[in-house]
Amino acid sequence: MNSTSPNVIRILGIDPGLNVTGYGVIDFAGPQEIHLIEAGIIRGGSSKKPMGTRLLALKRGMEEVIETLNPEVVALEELYSHYARPRTAILMGHARGVLCLAAATAELTSAHYSATQIKRVITGNGRASKSQIQSTISSMLELAEPPEPPDVADALAIAICHGCISMRHAALDL
Repeated sequence: MNSTSPNVIRILGIDPGLNVTGYGVIDFAGPQEIHLIEAGIIRGGSSKKPMGTRLLALKRGMEEVIETLNPEVVALEELYSHYARPRTAILMGHARGVLCLAAATAELTSAHYSATQIKRVITGNGRASKSQIQSTISSMLELAEPPEPPDVADALAIAICHGCISMRHAALDL
């Protein structure tokens, strides 16, 4: 356990992307006790680079975040079920697969949530806009400004969503 309290869990939230992957690490003890550890982006590189090179950059970036910040669990956004362009879904699947592999290699459990589920847990509205997510995350974490780019706010929302859902499940098990 990374935290000083046994009731705190360190969660790595991931908003997968081939060019830019957002990440956010929080210590979660409850919806009112969330502490931001670090947030940022992992770059896969230019679309002009070979696919293998971009995926390797994502994998290495994810491994570095895991090694440096020691999360206990990784939460990722699921792929959308309806992509207007199938090629986008395939590319996202490659990125997401590499990120899941990095988590599994580090022997971390991965949890997966739909965008609608994340938005509903964070804002109460499954169709919340990017700006609503940024604003809510900013408020929850008492940030002076909304996280930028939006991928970072999304990653933090994913981490917080996992904490809230895990907490509900734990309460049901009592």
